[in-house]
Amino acid sequence: MSRKSFGAKPFSLPQPVWIIATYDENGVPNAMNAAWGGISEENEVTVCLSAGHKTCKNFAKTGAFTISMADEAHAAGCDYVGMATGNKTEDKFARAGFTAEKSGLVNAPIIRELAVCLECRVKSYDPESCILKGEIVNVSVDESALTDGKVDIVKVRALTFDPFNNAYYVIGEKVGDAWGIGRSLL
Repeated sequence: MSRKSFGAKPFSLPQPVWIIATYDENGVPNAMNAAWGGISEENEVTVCLSAGHKTCKNFAKTGAFTISMADEAHAAGCDYVGMATGNKTEDKFARAGFTAEKSGLVNAPIIRELAVCLECRVKSYDPESCILKGEIVNVSVDESALTDGKVDIVKVRALTFDPFNNAYYVIGEKVGDAWGIGRSLL
């Protein structure tokens, strides 16, 4: 087997397609697409966001943000909020086809159209490193994405970003149970 080198790149699979949503000082919702993030503690997320984003200006004022999982049904709107800037496009949220519902726990919008949402408080943000750390205070999931009270990943149809080919893919095929499929090797 031979390997091809791609050099030092931010290429990892899967990469989440997270839609970060905030309110500005007037309560106007904004959203942006972010793929460089992950869970960093039991109740903490870490996301790389450059300081020039409207989102960063917003969470600096409100101390909160939400992370919604992009999905297949809203892929165009989710991609759009990654291309348009909230610094210049006032109706970016609505143009994406999103409607906001205020979180009851943090001062940030839940995007009604996206089923899975992490409601977060800002723990820290370093504009030099672009690292945002947020405390997850709640995970809310629309009933339409549940089967027998459990999140059904097939119903969510979450997107993952392919940085090798600049493409989105849907997550959904189960191949085994975690902490189970490897038992035969113990």
